[in-house]
Amino acid sequence: MTTRTASWLPLSPGERAVALEVLVHGPLSRSEIARRLSLSAGSLTRLTKPLLESGLLVEVPEGAALAEVRQGRPSQPLDIVAESRSFVGFKITEDMVYGVVTTLRSEIVTRYDRPLTTHDPDRVADQLGEMTAELARAHPGLAGIGIGVGGLVQERAVVGESPFLEWRDVRLAELVEERTGLPVVVENDVSALVEAETWFGAGRGLDRFAVLTIGAGIGYGLVLGGTRVPCAEEDRGFGRHWIVNPNGPLTPEGARGSAVSLLTIPSIRYQVQAATGREMTYEEILAGAAAGEPMPARVVDEAARALGTLVAQISNFAMPQKILLAGEGVGLMEVAGATVEETIRAHRHPLAAPVHLETKVSDFHDWARGAAVLAIQVLVLGTAKA
Repeated sequence: MTTRTASWLPLSPGERAVALEVLVHGPLSRSEIARRLSLSAGSLTRLTKPLLESGLLVEVPEGAALAEVRQGRPSQPLDIVAESRSFVGFKITEDMVYGVVTTLRSEIVTRYDRPLTTHDPDRVADQLGEMTAELARAHPGLAGIGIGVGGLVQERAVVGESPFLEWRDVRLAELVEERTGLPVVVENDVSALVEAETWFGAGRGLDRFAVLTIGAGIGYGLVLGGTRVPCAEEDRGFGRHWIVNPNGPLTPEGARGSAVSLLTIPSIRYQVQAATGREMTYEEILAGAAAGEPMPARVVDEAARALGTLVAQISNFAMPQKILLAGEGVGLMEVAGATVEETIRAHRHPLAAPVHLETKVSDFHDWARGAAVLAIQVLVLGTAKA
């Protein structure tokens, strides 16, 4: 399959700075853009002219909050043309590939999923190529692909290690580029989600922001100064060694009393099955806890206290303005949210400000959207750093 290179690529550093500011914070008046970027009116005009001519930016009708008068005439705000390009995002799990197509502002316009029946890298790349071709029929002119994978990703191209897929040193970007003709960015799935929420979600406009994900594993990301803090450990399953309760359970997935042993869906299911002999889904365990069944209630209570402890630790040491709790395990909050909040307070100074904890009920398409945002950052604006 072939693709058309976007007419507005590449951007100069100055054009990129303007485009990024409008993409994340727009629509913005020209005076506001100039103030944010410390530009003169003449420099801003020079930088915005090619962006307007190429169709990346557009003048929009001014609202009351954006109206300004300069030299006796109104100045129309600028905004990104979100539909000017489309991006593909994939989230690869152990048994599924979740795909989305997004606009330049990361709005999901299409979802497309397929079961993953093999972990052979070449065959996985074949499937991603087939899915991209199918999506391209409805969305011609795709600009690029982002892929999110659980595990260690190097140079936004190579999956160094992925326990879920049993991969080591897989050059996934190269394999998918060969099959699609499109530029490809690969990233750890939690890192991609953090970037998406920082630009377009719960962390937009915040200086200090943290993301904690619970599901098949534990994920954590920190944003300082509006930029994600890269860390090698974020891709290494560090939750296995993040000890929350030294006297807690020992599971096949993590060390005794670790965040993984207490909080992940596989570990919660393992604890209940080991104690009762019954194999229960995560949803059944939560329902059982809500109904007062002894063993589910005990395991869920321990998980809630572990989550509260983690949130308090993050708040105490990173001091974020907001913590986003996401992932397929956030149903825990519906059943035991009061216990989580009680534990947070118990591990905070009595006079400490309340923790701003936001829970996002998300599915794997949100993770795929995060991968698409990485593609937008790297392929279009060249801003994100590994």
